[in-house]
Amino acid sequence: MKKGISRVVISRMPRYYRYLGELLAKGKERISSGELSKLMNVTASQIRQDFNNFGGFGQQGYGYNVQYLYDEIGKILGVDKPHTIVVVGAGNMGLALASHSTFHKQGFIVNGIFDINPELKGKMIKDVEIRMLDELEDFIMSHQVDIVALTIPKEASQDITDRVVKCGVKAIWNFAHQDLDVPDDVCIQNVHLSDSLMALSLMMLQKNN
Repeated sequence: MKKGISRVVISRMPRYYRYLGELLAKGKERISSGELSKLMNVTASQIRQDFNNFGGFGQQGYGYNVQYLYDEIGKILGVDKPHTIVVVGAGNMGLALASHSTFHKQGFIVNGIFDINPELKGKMIKDVEIRMLDELEDFIMSHQVDIVALTIPKEASQDITDRVVKCGVKAIWNFAHQDLDVPDDVCIQNVHLSDSLMALSLMMLQKNN
């Protein structure tokens, strides 16, 4: 991906990919920026500007070939090749992530689940064994691990982050309610569910005022 592309543009690319996948499932072969605009509630000019960041994918007078656009955005997002995920924390959130079939279909494959609860040791989730946390480093060093998902209490999140980064992990998917310190070469995506819910509450209040 080109450097210098704004986070706002980057955040819209998964939406484009999702909508295009739905269009493909309906047998749609071609779409204009205007049609896509109506579906996504993004202006046609904004769509064209977003795509131009990556070279543009349309033909004047034709629009976009849905399959081609879907494939190209998939390459931009990196979902044209598989990514392996280790989930740390086998509570409700961790098990939901590990069991989520859509992730697997999109090439995000959970190959490890870790927890500190000895009662969970050896249990299988979608053919993946739950292991104990003290096995984490050895597993990372002996398996391909692209992403570590943290679904653990915030008090433990920085320590686990330091441990996996030391093992060479370059991407953290953080569900812990804690902003983490990572080196500049490590990517992190924070998912704060309570922040999202409070933002929704604010939107509701603004609508009612």
